[in-house]
Amino acid sequence: MTHVSLPSDDTRRLSFYLAMEEYVAKAFSEGSLFFLWQVEPTVIFGRNQVIENEVNIDYCREHGIQFYRRKSGGGCVYADQSNVMMSYITRSDQVQTTFKAYMEMVCGMLRELGLPATSTENNDVLIDGRKVSGNAFYHIPGHSIVHGTMLFDTDMQHMLSAITPPSQKLTKHGVESVRQRITLLKEHTDLTIEAFKKFAIRKLCDKELRLTKEDVKNIETIEQEYLNPEFIWGRKEINSKS
Repeated sequence: MTHVSLPSDDTRRLSFYLAMEEYVAKAFSEGSLFFLWQVEPTVIFGRNQVIENEVNIDYCREHGIQFYRRKSGGGCVYADQSNVMMSYITRSDQVQTTFKAYMEMVCGMLRELGLPATSTENNDVLIDGRKVSGNAFYHIPGHSIVHGTMLFDTDMQHMLSAITPPSQKLTKHGVESVRQRITLLKEHTDLTIEAFKKFAIRKLCDKELRLTKEDVKNIETIEQEYLNPEFIWGRKEINSKS
């Protein structure tokens, strides 16, 4: 598999990486492609979700948390610099086959660290029965894209508050309940987050594709679709929310 890297380490918005997935899928034919990324505090929600039902918009604005819609389905996810996002692009257009290959790949990589990683029918990765990674899928002509989280560490208060509608009060019990269902990778390894990223790339990839400044410009062009308020809010909400 080929690891895709950028020409600089600049911090970019989550929308850029969604556009990057599309671009590399269409522009390159190296077979399977993979890259890792991190973002400033951001909420990402699924293509069919109603933003007001999934995102605590007031909390996000108050705390400087960005929010974007993706083209894949699935639920609402919080991401920040303390966890790792993963993108996998392949020429297969078979959903189940693609997901199975990806989940086996991620679980196998974690087992290399000595962790008892397993997968579920809901496309989650578990360690000791607790969720450490959630994943979503979407298809473009000739390619399949899987993207997911790897909870290395995270701001738990932001993660719960940013994706909780204002009418649902967050209690201490609620935080404890969620913590019982998820786990953080840092609790299972002595690796730093940067060391983990290097380990994952080394174990999963045997080639390198370094994008150019021209590639970045092309990605930024695609990114504009994700930044369009009509796409983020949905057509019905655009007039009142933009």
